[in-house]
Amino acid sequence: MSLRVLRLCSVFEPDDADVGRPEYDPIGGMQTHTAALTRALDARGLHQTVITARLGGPAGVHRVGRQTTVVRVGLPIARLRQGWALGAARAALRHGSVDLVHAHQGEDLALLPLAAGIARRAGCPLVVTLHCSLRHSVPRLGRRLTALNLLGGAVEESALRSASAVIALTRTTAARLGGPYRTAVIPSGVECSLFRDAAPSPLLASVPRPIVLYVGRLAQQKDVPTLVRAFGRMRSEASLVLVGDGPDRPAVDTALDALPAEIRARVHRFGFQPHAAIPGLLAAADLVALPSVYEEMGSVLAEALHSGAPVVASRVGGIPDVVRDGETGILVPPGQPDRWAGAIDGLLAAPAIRARMQVACRRAAQEYQWDELAGRVLDVYREAVAARPTVARSPSATRSVL
Repeated sequence: MSLRVLRLCSVFEPDDADVGRPEYDPIGGMQTHTAALTRALDARGLHQTVITARLGGPAGVHRVGRQTTVVRVGLPIARLRQGWALGAARAALRHGSVDLVHAHQGEDLALLPLAAGIARRAGCPLVVTLHCSLRHSVPRLGRRLTALNLLGGAVEESALRSASAVIALTRTTAARLGGPYRTAVIPSGVECSLFRDAAPSPLLASVPRPIVLYVGRLAQQKDVPTLVRAFGRMRSEASLVLVGDGPDRPAVDTALDALPAEIRARVHRFGFQPHAAIPGLLAAADLVALPSVYEEMGSVLAEALHSGAPVVASRVGGIPDVVRDGETGILVPPGQPDRWAGAIDGLLAAPAIRARMQVACRRAAQEYQWDELAGRVLDVYREAVAARPTVARSPSATRSVL
C-alpha cells in the first residue's frame, strides 16, 4: 500500500544555507526527528508532503528524497512562529488528496487544532507524535510555562481525542496520557551511518580533557545556567563545552560571568553547529550533560548512546526511560548545582566506571535506530488507515497546486 502522508511540524531540519542563524533556532531534537523519519519513510516508498515553518529555510517548495515535498510557510521571525499556521492551512487546502495526516506536537499551540481540522476536512485519520506533552510534561514554573501547561494542555487534550493514534516517545509519557487514546511508544531514533566510527571533532582538538559536553538549544527548558553553576563548584579541572544557542543565552551569559576567571577560561562555546557535526563532538566528549527541567526524551541522549558517551541528566520526564541510572549514566534532580557538580565529579574520577558505561551505552543504542523505528511508524499509519471508515472528501480537499 503506497500511502500519501501530510506531515505537519512547526520545525524541520534546516536547509544547508540556513544553518548557523541562531536567531531562528533551527537545530534541535524535533527538527532532526521529523527529517530523519521523513527520509526513512521516503526510502520505503511513501509519498509525503511536509508543511513546516520557514524558520529553517526560505519560504517555498523543495524536494527531499525520491518522492517527498517540503513546503515552508510563514515569516522568518522567531517571535511570530505561531503565525506559520495560517500559511500552513492555506497550503493544506491547496494540497491534493491525502490518506493520513501526521502532526508533530512541540510547544506550538496552533498545530494540533490545525491538524485535526485538516484531517477532518480530508476525511482521513490523524496521527500525533508528542514531542512535548503540554499537559503532562511542561511544569508550572513561571508565567510562561504555567500558561503553556494550562492553555496548551487543554488544547492538546481536545485535539488528541480526535486522533486515530498517538505516538509517545517514551513509556513514561504513554502512561501519563491515560485516557481513551490509542497509544504507541516509538522513541526518536538515530541515523546510525552518521555516528558509526565518527572521529573526534577537530573543533575540540585544542580543548583540554576531560570534556563535559552540552549540545542543544539555550532555552528555559534546558536550564543550562544550572550546569554552568555546577561547573563552577566542581573539584575536577575539566573543560565545559557548550554547543548551541537560543533565547536563554542572556541567562547563560549571566551564569558564566559569575564564575571566577580561572574557571570561566575552561568554558568553550561553539554556538549552533550543523547536525552532521554532532557525531564528532560526541566522540570527543568524556561525558554528556543534559540539565533539562522538563524533557519528553532528549534526542541527544540516544545520540550519546550511539557514541558511547556516558550521560549525566535530569531525572525528569522520559529521560529515565533512555538513561539507565548507574548503567549508561547518572540521573540527578534538576536545578540543584551541588548535586550536579557531585555527579559529574564522581563520574570523571572513575574511569573504570565510565569504560563500563561506554560498553553499556552502545548496547542500549540498538533500541534507537531509525531503520527499525520507521517501520514501526509505518505500521501505525497502516493500522490507522485500515481502521478508518470511508469518508467522502470535500472537493476543495482534492485540488492540487503543488
